[in-house]
Amino acid sequence: MTDLLEARPATDVARTGSLWRIRANLVWAGVTNNWNLFRANRVGIVGLAIILFFALMALIHPVLMSGMRWYSGAALFLLIWPVVAWVVWPLLGRLRHERRVTLPLTVGITAALLVVAGVTLGGVWDAGTYHPVVGNEANPPVLYRTVVNEVADPATEMSIREALLYSNPDGSPLLLGDVAEIREQPTGPYGRHWLGTDPLGRDILSQLMKGAQGAFLLGMVAALVTVLFATSVGAVAAYLGGWIDSFFMRLADLLLMLPALAIFIVMSSVFRFELWHLAILIGVLSGFGGVAIVLKSQALAVKVKPFIEAARVAGGSTFRVITVHVIPNVMPLSFLYMMFTVTAAIQTEAILSFLGLLNIDMSWGLMIELARNQGYFLTGMRFWWLVFPAGLCVSLLAAAFFLVGRAMDEVVNPRLRKR
Repeated sequence: MTDLLEARPATDVARTGSLWRIRANLVWAGVTNNWNLFRANRVGIVGLAIILFFALMALIHPVLMSGMRWYSGAALFLLIWPVVAWVVWPLLGRLRHERRVTLPLTVGITAALLVVAGVTLGGVWDAGTYHPVVGNEANPPVLYRTVVNEVADPATEMSIREALLYSNPDGSPLLLGDVAEIREQPTGPYGRHWLGTDPLGRDILSQLMKGAQGAFLLGMVAALVTVLFATSVGAVAAYLGGWIDSFFMRLADLLLMLPALAIFIVMSSVFRFELWHLAILIGVLSGFGGVAIVLKSQALAVKVKPFIEAARVAGGSTFRVITVHVIPNVMPLSFLYMMFTVTAAIQTEAILSFLGLLNIDMSWGLMIELARNQGYFLTGMRFWWLVFPAGLCVSLLAAAFFLVGRAMDEVVNPRLRKR
C-alpha cells in the first residue's frame, strides 16, 4: 500500500510532463502548418526577405561603427539563430534524428559566427568619418577645373563668374587659365563611400543603416500598441455590448473621419515630437480606430461559439472569458493588421521627417529633406544618390510589410487560400 502511495507522485509528474509535451507538439504543429501555408505565397517570401535584409542593415550598423556591443550581439543572435538552425538541421538530418544536432549545437554555431563577425567587422568604420549625424569625410576627391570665358566641358572647365566663388591655395583670386582645385562635396559613390556622401560630407550608407533602426523601432512600437488597444477594445465591445460597445464604436467612427496626417502635423508643431511619441500616437489612433472595428466583428463571430457559452456556464468570470477565450481567437487577425500598421507608420514618419516636424537625428525622410533644402531636386538625376536610395528604402520596407500582411491574410482566412 505504501509503495502504491509513493508511486502516484511519479505517475502524476510523468503525466504532467507528457501533457506539456503534447501541448508543445500541438503548438509546433500549428506553427509548422502556418509556415507552410505562408511559404507557399511567393509574394510573402519576397516581403520577408526584404524585411530581413533591412533588419540586418539596422543591426550591423553598431558593429561596423564601434565593435560588438551586448545589445547588438543579442539582436544579431535572435536574427541569425533561426537561419542557422534552418540551414543546419536539414543538412544534418540523420545526425539530428540521432540527437547529435541539438539546440545547444545550433546556439554554439551561431555564437561562433557572431564572434567572427565582431572580430572581422568591429570598428571597420571610424566614427569621425562614418557617423551618420556628425561624421565628415576629411579627404574627399578633388576636381580640377580650368577657368575659361566660355565653358565647353562643365566637368573640366568653369566660367570666370563661377571662379569668383573659389580661390587659389594661397588665397589669391582665380584668373583666366588658372586651374581650381575643388573638393567634391557631395561625393558620388567610390571606394571609401559605396553610396557617396551628402552635402555635409556624411556617408549615405551609414545614414541608411541608421534610418533603418528608426524605421524598425517606430514600426514595431506602433504595431504592438495597435494590437494591444485594438484587440482589447474589439473583444470588450463585442462581448459586453450595450453602451460600452456604442461608446467605442462611435469613438472609432470619429477617428476614421479625422485626417490622421493633419493630426500628426498639428501635434508635432505644438509639442516636442520624438520618434517614440509618434509610434505611440499611431498605435493609439489605429487601436481605437478602424482596426478596432474589424477586430470587433471577428470577436462577435467568436462570441457565439459553443465553447464561450460552456465557459460562461462553468462559472468563468467576464474577465476570464474575454482574456482566455475571446482574445486568443482574435489574435491571428490582430497580427495581420499589425503588419499594415507598420507600413502606415513608416510612411508617416518619412512624411513628417521630410516636413521637419520630428525631433530625431537621422531618418530616411530627413535625408530627402536635406537634398531638397540644398536645391539638389532641381539637378535631375545628377546627384541621384542623395534622394534615390532613401526613397527606395522607404518604398521597399513599407511594401515588404504590406506583402507579408497579404500573405498572412491567406493564412488567417482559409477562404483566400488556393484550392
